[in-house]
Amino acid sequence: MSKLELEVEAKSSAEKYWKAIRDSSVLFPKIFPEQFKSIEIIEGDGQSVGSVRLVKFTEGSPIVTFAKEKIEVSDEENKQVSYSVIDGELTTFFKTFKASLQVIPKGEGALVKWTIEYEKASEEVPEPNILQETAKKTFTDLDEYLVKN
Repeated sequence: MSKLELEVEAKSSAEKYWKAIRDSSVLFPKIFPEQFKSIEIIEGDGQSVGSVRLVKFTEGSPIVTFAKEKIEVSDEENKQVSYSVIDGELTTFFKTFKASLQVIPKGEGALVKWTIEYEKASEEVPEPNILQETAKKTFTDLDEYLVKN
């Protein structure tokens, strides 16, 4: 298994940022229409372990048009969520693809930690650096949105 990690400092409080992450099914398509076409909860409540979401990306998104994600860890107290991608283009490139996100209080703001663990389907598959760059932009832009609203 390979791993990529990302940390983003947010001006928003950890509580506010975590709430936005928990509401991402509604919030992300609204504030990032250039990236997300829709996020649909197809099993469960979209927040608890076992829930499955269907994320549809816009036509301009690199590599992927959709991803089906299954929540494996949902920890309100530690503001942490982990999910595996179980369907979509990523499953053709990666045997396993798991993302984890944690929002940690830091002073007035928060530290957003995002990690992906993956196993490439073949050596020809490039490292998922584009996904890391996209995540960094999304987390930074989300913080800017939360500071204004």
